[in-house]
Amino acid sequence: MGSSMQVPIKVLMLPWLAHGHISPYLELAKRLSTRNFHIYLCSSPVSLSSIKPKISEKYSSSIELVELHLPSLPDLPPHYHTTNGLPPHLMNTLKVAFDMASPGFSDIVKSLGPDLLIYDFLLPWAAEAAKSHGLPSIVFFNVGAGTVSFILHVMKNTGSKFPFEAIRLQDYAQAKLIEGIDESAGRMNNKDRVLRSVERSSNFILLKTIRELDGMYMDYLSSLSGKIAVSVGPLVEDPSNIEDGDGIIEWLDKREKSSTIFVSFGSEYFLTEKEREEIAHGLELSNVNFIWVIRFPIGESTELEEALPEGFLERVRDRGLVMDGWAPQRKILEHPSIGGFASHCGWGSIMESMKSGVPIIAMPMQLDQPLNARMVEVFGVGLEVKKNKGGEIERWKIAKVIKDMVVEKDGDSVRKKAKEMSDIIRNKGEEELHEVAGALVELCVGYKEQHVSK
Repeated sequence: MGSSMQVPIKVLMLPWLAHGHISPYLELAKRLSTRNFHIYLCSSPVSLSSIKPKISEKYSSSIELVELHLPSLPDLPPHYHTTNGLPPHLMNTLKVAFDMASPGFSDIVKSLGPDLLIYDFLLPWAAEAAKSHGLPSIVFFNVGAGTVSFILHVMKNTGSKFPFEAIRLQDYAQAKLIEGIDESAGRMNNKDRVLRSVERSSNFILLKTIRELDGMYMDYLSSLSGKIAVSVGPLVEDPSNIEDGDGIIEWLDKREKSSTIFVSFGSEYFLTEKEREEIAHGLELSNVNFIWVIRFPIGESTELEEALPEGFLERVRDRGLVMDGWAPQRKILEHPSIGGFASHCGWGSIMESMKSGVPIIAMPMQLDQPLNARMVEVFGVGLEVKKNKGGEIERWKIAKVIKDMVVEKDGDSVRKKAKEMSDIIRNKGEEELHEVAGALVELCVGYKEQHVSK
């Protein structure tokens, strides 16, 4: 993997239109751009506008943003060409619109003439476009190998048990996963999207993880897919790049070390009224300090007082900070007052929490999150709030896990493991990226030689 090229390798990246996908692609782009790669990051204009501020002058000549225009469908004007704030019922419409943009994407490939495409696992048609223009492509999963291998196993071996006993889903979560796999948007269901994306990937697949965490699952994934599973590291944004949030940090400065939990369910999941109620009562019962970020879909104006149980904000005002919208998650997790992260278990949030050494109170809500929550317990860096048989969270369980994690002796081993994992991640540095860069160079050189010889 030690090959090098004098001229920069031009890489075109196409992530799915979610923050949890675009963000790791941008972090990968930043790291590759310092290793003689020129990156074209392609997405819808509204998605690109959200990441533009995160590209500092240091990267301005090596990372170019390329607009891909999706058709404006009746329910899907351009400001909805992102999953951020998108009403959930329009998610499949967005997939269809993105698929319809494939001819425009093919034109972009032709005009830019990249050496390589790195594409998302929901977009197999992107690999087809790359192939038609004579270039190799690699699929990049923004989650870990445990989760990907479980999903791929379910897709390929219906009904057979996953070989790793520790990763089991509750019945309701298993049923929802299978329902999600079978769900169709346009001509393809999610199963076809994933399987075709893996199949069309040249030689290997990239994963946002580290081998120390995911090694045995990476090996199983390789045997399952017939591709080499390659880790690219945690791809966590540097908190020094994050502006704002001074008021929150000042509030945390007044709290004791490890006394406070951060509560957030990501940028793209909107809690139901029942879920908000149970979480609010759980936080109140725990008697632990907290910062809680609540989000609502675009266009839905809801006052926090109306969205929460009556009198809740008044009762918790001395130990709780509740806000609507956005908070500087990385800065908060790095603060010494934070002793736990109540999370939906999006993979990006798990990586951020582990890098910061903060144990996770796992409350998965949808998609791959129940699997990621199982991985959190397998890694020993968190505890899951188990739902009831109907898949509902309950206040007393939330309060118990919070107290176990932050206050009680029961949480000692998890707190210790979280700190150990943080040390491993920080000490590794950019080790994986050196290997990935070398592998991508070799792929491009080999592909060119192979096609020139023909």
